[in-house]
Amino acid sequence: MAEVTVQQLAEVVGVPVERLLNQMQEAGLEHTRSNDVVSEKERMTLLTFLKRSHGGDEDEGEASPKKITLKRKTTSQLKVSNSSGKKKTVNIEVRRKRTYVKRDEQEAQAKAEEQARQEEEAAAARKQADEVARKATETAVPKAAAEQARRNDAPKRSNDGVKAPQVASIADVQAAEVSESEKKRKASKDKPGKVVKTKERSDEEERGRAKGKVAVRRPAGASDDDFDGARRKAGPRKPKKGKLGQNAHGFEKPTAPIVRDVLIPEAITVAELAERMAVKAAEVIKIMFKMGAMATINQVLDQDTAAIVVEEMGHKVKLLNENALEDDLASAASADVEEGTEEPRAPVVTVMGHVDHGKTSLLDYIRRTRVAAGESGGITQHIGAYHVETEKGMVTFLDTPGHAAFTAMRARGAKVTDIVILVVAADDGVMPQTEEAIQHAKAAEVPIVVAINKIDKEAADPDRVTSELASRGVIPTSWGGDTEFVHVSAKSGQGIDDLLDTVLLVAEIMELKAVPAISGRGTVVESRLDKGRGTVATLLVQNGTLRKGDIVLAGMYYGRVRAMLDENGQQIDEAGPSIPVEILGLDGAPDAGDEFSVVASEKKAREVALFRQGKFRDVKLARQQAAKLDNLFENMGSDKVANLNIVLKTDVRGSLEALSGALTDLSNDEVKVTIVSSGVGGISESDANLALASSAVVFGFNVRADAGAKTIVEREGIDMRYYSVIYDIIDDVKKALSGMLAPEFHEQILGTAEVRDVFRSPKFGLVAGCMVIDGVVQRGKKLRVLRDNVVIFEGGELDSLRRFKDNVNEVRQGMECGIGVKNYNDVRVGDQIEVFDVITVERSL
Repeated sequence: MAEVTVQQLAEVVGVPVERLLNQMQEAGLEHTRSNDVVSEKERMTLLTFLKRSHGGDEDEGEASPKKITLKRKTTSQLKVSNSSGKKKTVNIEVRRKRTYVKRDEQEAQAKAEEQARQEEEAAAARKQADEVARKATETAVPKAAAEQARRNDAPKRSNDGVKAPQVASIADVQAAEVSESEKKRKASKDKPGKVVKTKERSDEEERGRAKGKVAVRRPAGASDDDFDGARRKAGPRKPKKGKLGQNAHGFEKPTAPIVRDVLIPEAITVAELAERMAVKAAEVIKIMFKMGAMATINQVLDQDTAAIVVEEMGHKVKLLNENALEDDLASAASADVEEGTEEPRAPVVTVMGHVDHGKTSLLDYIRRTRVAAGESGGITQHIGAYHVETEKGMVTFLDTPGHAAFTAMRARGAKVTDIVILVVAADDGVMPQTEEAIQHAKAAEVPIVVAINKIDKEAADPDRVTSELASRGVIPTSWGGDTEFVHVSAKSGQGIDDLLDTVLLVAEIMELKAVPAISGRGTVVESRLDKGRGTVATLLVQNGTLRKGDIVLAGMYYGRVRAMLDENGQQIDEAGPSIPVEILGLDGAPDAGDEFSVVASEKKAREVALFRQGKFRDVKLARQQAAKLDNLFENMGSDKVANLNIVLKTDVRGSLEALSGALTDLSNDEVKVTIVSSGVGGISESDANLALASSAVVFGFNVRADAGAKTIVEREGIDMRYYSVIYDIIDDVKKALSGMLAPEFHEQILGTAEVRDVFRSPKFGLVAGCMVIDGVVQRGKKLRVLRDNVVIFEGGELDSLRRFKDNVNEVRQGMECGIGVKNYNDVRVGDQIEVFDVITVERSL
């Protein structure tokens, strides 16, 4: 294989033919075609070039080392003192290492040759450009000859592969001309006494410079066509640095300040306000500082403050409509609903009824779980939401408490529900809270399905229950009404399937629909503060789909959904219509019953939340002020009303509202319950300090105090009590209020004595000899004197009572005695002395 072609060599090496030809040309070989023959010597030349280009040596066998490392080690001694003061010698070893790298002389020489070659080519190109420029300025070239010269002088590759030098363009000619004039100017400076006169620019040049183009001067004798072609080729001129006016902006400074109309919402940050005024945020902060208000770039300003700042900076204020944010939110929601496609959804069923009529037990059988076992006292005290997959379809249940204190919660449940299951015990019949449930369902215009429970008991009487419900407007369909009645037993499961069938039938008649494709919205069922997870809110999605990561606006609070759980505590990513979920991520605990919706941006959610908070604050202050004025006029001229101040903390928002309403209803004209502070979560140190300052009692419902609060309570002796059942807290407050009521005083007549004789004693004064005609006369009791059955004296005490010569404490009916009347000396024969006692009677609510 002494000689091969380029094609064969490329196949052996495994590279494309074009790449091999390029490498051979770079190595100095003259092969240009694939069928050119490559000799052994040429292959070695190519191999040597490739090794050198990849950092290898030409002859690896005779390669010399590229670097040498020298190491040196020195040892010295150092005397130091230890902790006891003794000196000892320590050997210190210092090691040094230095590496010397040998340069490749051939590589350095090749680089130097390449650099010299490039400099020579650049010098030749500059020389040729100067020559062309000189010729172009001295003589006029006809158009045809100039065009032919341009074609002949264009860049091309000759047969031997050498690239021809490029001919300078018109711009280069102009640059060369400027360079030549600069040289002449410098030469004139070197020769004293010689002044170089320059020709004034023509109008053509001035107009060209004004338009940013290169001003090409007309050579002597050149035609108009030649000059126009040269000017077109010159094109726009690049501005030169260092010349005054060359780098000026393309706009002019306004002569008058710009006044903008700034739209200000209910709340806005400093950065957003500065952006709307087209100024820097630092300017807004400076203005606020001059006005006496410290602010940061991310601080939120209310509408009034922002308006003052805008006016101070000379702009016009346009206040956003008070309810514009709410209107925009509502219009966006309605637009989404109109655009989406409605689909059937599962019914939301609320279970209502009296205490211990079997509501939770009924749900237990359906869900096959035990809920009542986890509730204190065996009663349900929180709203629970569960969705159940049955053979007939999915049903969502809301289990509301049956206690009277939870009337507000039960009413809220009726607002979010589609169907109400009214549970009535067959042995008890209609009870007061059963009537309340009927009223709430009718007020919400929600259909009722009556479940007569406990029919397996001996005392069950379903017909009596039916009659009692019919008398209250709940008439069964068998009697010509519109209410379905189902006999069930939560213990044995009798009639449960019929109940579910009836519920799904009623839901089918109602044609319940929702739009799953839109953003989620619905109602807050419950909310609480969890120490490890923050705010936990139970939501019922009523329309659309709620997804993990959505920005949720619920009441006065907002946040991004960080996690979403179903009723079993399992993580889920989305929830459709009629699905209850627990979410994490809100910045506060919204009230049960607040509406929630998914908004597009966090900025929008923050604006609406701040607007609602400000509105709630204004309403609250107005109520407090009105209450103060009312109390001022109501208490005018009357005794002071006794107040029982309470700091109330509960585990969930629903319990808080129910307890607040129940305790406040215990107030009357003489005693008043004032809830100083209330909230969801544990009892904190601030709660204890507030109770101390306001002389309040701290009540914790299913919550406990932290270490700081316990310290203050123990040190200051604050009355703090824990409760887990609502009955107990209401009973204790009743007792406390009863003790604060002013007692009633009843007069009890003990006995009556008739005066038979009056005599004076030097020791006791006036003494009346009497006969006890009724009851018992006791010493130390109050008395009054009657004459002709008319009271002539009252208020004295019977301070002396004797029978013969003995002092006695009491004298009974039919016996004689001597009575000394203190501070009264007008007793006559025939008067009656009535002895009585005042009894204090305690009152209760």
